[in-house]
Amino acid sequence: MKIMSVTETAAIRIREIIAGADKPVCGVRVGVKNAGCAGVAYTLDYVETPIKGDDHVRDRGVDIYVDPKATMFLLGTQMDFETTKLASGFTFTNPNQVGACGCGESVQLEAADLEDLARARANG
Repeated sequence: MKIMSVTETAAIRIREIIAGADKPVCGVRVGVKNAGCAGVAYTLDYVETPIKGDDHVRDRGVDIYVDPKATMFLLGTQMDFETTKLASGFTFTNPNQVGACGCGESVQLEAADLEDLARARANG
């Protein structure tokens, strides 16, 4: 199991974001923060210089850096990019998600098994 993966649609959008950035960036950083009525929300930031200790995933030609405090909640997550009539944005299919709020702004996550996490880190 990978720490994270991206769909081709997400990879295309990440490449567009990197190309359009004001400063040189080498990838994106994914994490979670306390937010909303369900508990946490996903975060996404530019990475100008990789942060020591972040988990690094290279998938479909893009570099994803994962905040180590979030890795145990993101293990096995697939990141996609969707466009609907009303909005567009990154979506996350996360096997660790156990709930979500009604408005879609936050999710409830459980930590992954530590053995699975150790295997994922060992396999890159």
